[in-house]
Amino acid sequence: MKIGIDGRVLMDKNYSGVSSYTANLLNALLASKKNNSFHLFCNSFDKKNNLSIWQKHDCQVLKTSFPNKVFNYLLQNLFSWPKLDKVLGGVDIFFAPHFNFLKLSKNVKLVLTVHDLSFLRYPEFFSFRKNFWHQALRVKRLLKRADKIVAVSENTKHDLQELFKIDSQKIEVIYSGNNYQSEALTRLKSEERALFNSQKESDNIFLQTKKIKKDFILFLGNIEPRKNISGLIEAYNILRTNNEKFQEVQLVLAGGKGWKTKNILKTWKKSPFKNDIKFLGYVNDVEKEALYRQAKLFIYPSFYEGFGFPPLEAASFGVPVISSHVSSLPEILENSSLLVNPFIVDELAEAMSIFLNDDNLRSKFIKAGLEKASQFSWEKTANLYLKLFEELHENK
Repeated sequence: MKIGIDGRVLMDKNYSGVSSYTANLLNALLASKKNNSFHLFCNSFDKKNNLSIWQKHDCQVLKTSFPNKVFNYLLQNLFSWPKLDKVLGGVDIFFAPHFNFLKLSKNVKLVLTVHDLSFLRYPEFFSFRKNFWHQALRVKRLLKRADKIVAVSENTKHDLQELFKIDSQKIEVIYSGNNYQSEALTRLKSEERALFNSQKESDNIFLQTKKIKKDFILFLGNIEPRKNISGLIEAYNILRTNNEKFQEVQLVLAGGKGWKTKNILKTWKKSPFKNDIKFLGYVNDVEKEALYRQAKLFIYPSFYEGFGFPPLEAASFGVPVISSHVSSLPEILENSSLLVNPFIVDELAEAMSIFLNDDNLRSKFIKAGLEKASQFSWEKTANLYLKLFEELHENK
């Protein structure tokens, strides 16, 4: 079976969210031993890219070099050219891991992954530019063109049915994988303790360079309104004001700058504890893992998620997790984290205080988190995708 894949998100300089999802899934698909060939389409005017890592096994990469706005808005949207399956020399199945400007031949089966519909649920969380892009995509038409839609959670499936009236038979729920399965359990094996100790020294050097203290609360994600960072800062203010014993506890916010950050920065600047609130910006994998290993607790008070990678990642490192009880998060985390109302900052503050005070509760949620995180794998995700591709191909 010849499978075409829209790899344009892989041209991002820094991977997160959908680009990270696509990279991990593609790795798992390429590792499968089934008799398939994969053909990756990419476009970028920038000559610098990471495409060489995909040119292995049964993956062929084809890249065009148009400016993205020209390719998307003019060629794909206005002129419906080129047909991406024809650019790849003809394919049996075309897989799009995200909404994008996409033109295919009529006879080509399309599998489209939908991560979330936050731009419809909460358009106020997005910039004018982002909302314009979502409108220009003509999402309804793209969903209609798809032969199968993959939702990354039951919550996303529900949103698709409610907002677009899509038949449930057309939607397949396939959970995302977890990048760090059993990480905490692995590092505690006796034969790896020496490695763990040297790793801890390296982590401490990184924390020192960032002026991060021993005890810190970690958030990881893009800095944008949907992640409820203003509410998190306000909750941290309450925690520090009401608890003298937590005066050495910092709040570390790791993640690339998103959009509409003005109010977030305003909330930070008004905080009496702003010197202990650290914005690290985008962190690479090594830095991210160091933060997960050393964090006292992880908090993810997002207003809306289609899946939510960071809480599972943190749980994999044996960090107790506080998260929201909205959208997909209760479904994915299910009894493995302390769930709170993200709209009530007092609840966030109370949850942080509880975890910092109660070691028995921390241990309980650490164990539950490790168990939950181990249930998600990219191999499992890839196998479900391959089964879906095969079923579509057989019914062609």
